[in-house]
Amino acid sequence: MALKPIIYKFKIALTDLNRPYYDTLNLTIAQHPSETLERMMARMLTFCLNAQESLAFTKGLSTAEEPDLRAHTLDGRIALWIDVGEPAPERIKKATRIAQNVKVYSFNSKSDVWWMQEQAKFNPLNAAVFRFQWPDIQALAKLVQRTMDISVTVSEQSAYVAAESGECEVSWTVLQATD
Repeated sequence: MALKPIIYKFKIALTDLNRPYYDTLNLTIAQHPSETLERMMARMLTFCLNAQESLAFTKGLSTAEEPDLRAHTLDGRIALWIDVGEPAPERIKKATRIAQNVKVYSFNSKSDVWWMQEQAKFNPLNAAVFRFQWPDIQALAKLVQRTMDISVTVSEQSAYVAAESGECEVSWTVLQATD
């Protein structure tokens, strides 16, 4: 019998001082059976950092051809393609051909090694690459409950997350910016 995803519900009071963007997000996130809590929370935070009207989660891990998050233009083209993890440069090269903007958010303990090995292949690509700090993502995952009311405040290169079960700050590094 196949394992089913675990469903999490988030009500997020989002304040993004970088854009400025203020919203209340009601997100339902399915944690794939092979997905860690850390990856799921990295996806949730990535959604907050890129929140816009047409942004949506895709089937993600269960569909290799799709990004983790995607936004469409009004005429149906892909405006934003976001991968969470350490994708192959070939995948991102393909994404840059079909999407107006491409972003990658790496998050795990091996991100440094992945970037050292792949940076030269990413350099010619028109894709922004970010790395969340692994201990911060671990702290964020420890806050998880099946239903959560949280506050996310984004300022410069960090997000302060407050929940009933605690609080943490997640920072990131820009590994590659786009033009």
